[in-house]
Amino acid sequence: MAKSKFETDHGLNVRMFLTGLLLVLLYAIIVTVLLRVGLSLGLVVVIALAMIFSQYYFSDKIAMFSMHAHEVTPEQEPKLHEIVDRLCLLANMEKPRVGVAEMDIPNAFATGRSPKHAVICATRGLMNRLSDEELEAVLAHELSHVAHRDVAIMTIASGVGMLAGLVSRIAMWSAMFSGGGRGRNGQNIVLVEMATWIVSLVIYVIAYLLTMALSRYRELAADRSGAILIGKPSVLASALVHITGDMGRIPRTDLRKAESMNAFFFAPALASGTAASLFSTHPSLEKRLDQLNKLERQMNG
Repeated sequence: MAKSKFETDHGLNVRMFLTGLLLVLLYAIIVTVLLRVGLSLGLVVVIALAMIFSQYYFSDKIAMFSMHAHEVTPEQEPKLHEIVDRLCLLANMEKPRVGVAEMDIPNAFATGRSPKHAVICATRGLMNRLSDEELEAVLAHELSHVAHRDVAIMTIASGVGMLAGLVSRIAMWSAMFSGGGRGRNGQNIVLVEMATWIVSLVIYVIAYLLTMALSRYRELAADRSGAILIGKPSVLASALVHITGDMGRIPRTDLRKAESMNAFFFAPALASGTAASLFSTHPSLEKRLDQLNKLERQMNG
């Protein structure tokens, strides 16, 4: 975290390191599967590097586009910039770009491969619903993600699932154009296709579980460090309750459209009581509030 005043979370650092190692292993398995399908080594390397490069270097643009967000200037959104300026001054860190997503879902997210290339974005629904103090608390949480550099790991982890899906499609195309029967080495094309689909599915599930586990911990880490930065855990807890309650009033169709960004959101875009909450990328509301309440008591003696 360089010179920022956000507290270092060693548990998060260890989890990010282990997740990174497992992601490297998953990428190696995917490359092996692509080679077994019959693609040349050069083409496999190009595909893998292209996926990693696009996910890593264009993650901020991809996220902003998918959320209908745009970067805003201090003249366009003076209050938002004023809050981010104050937080960056408190945290002693470089100011990221600031964006607004034109949607009614009350939420916020941070994206970008590094603090120098980060974007903090708030939705219009969040800005319209929260008080200035609550908005500051939410943005402190998102700024913590930037300082912890966990956004990059999450971006790469989400890219593994996309690559696994690509592998399954390549296997299907290979089988379609091969005409059936056996391959060059006497392999049964149908069996190769089935095995590739199974391996791709397993890789996707593992990548999803890794993303979910890391996301849950990093949200607790960001809650803690963000609350400590502003010195008001109760305000962050209030914002969390406010947002979660209002989420239940958002049409389900709108929530489904935003589900792909749940791992990056401040609060998951889920309707209350849905089965999807069992597989949420965030810890439960009760667990987050319990941590903030304990922190409030500690900071107040």
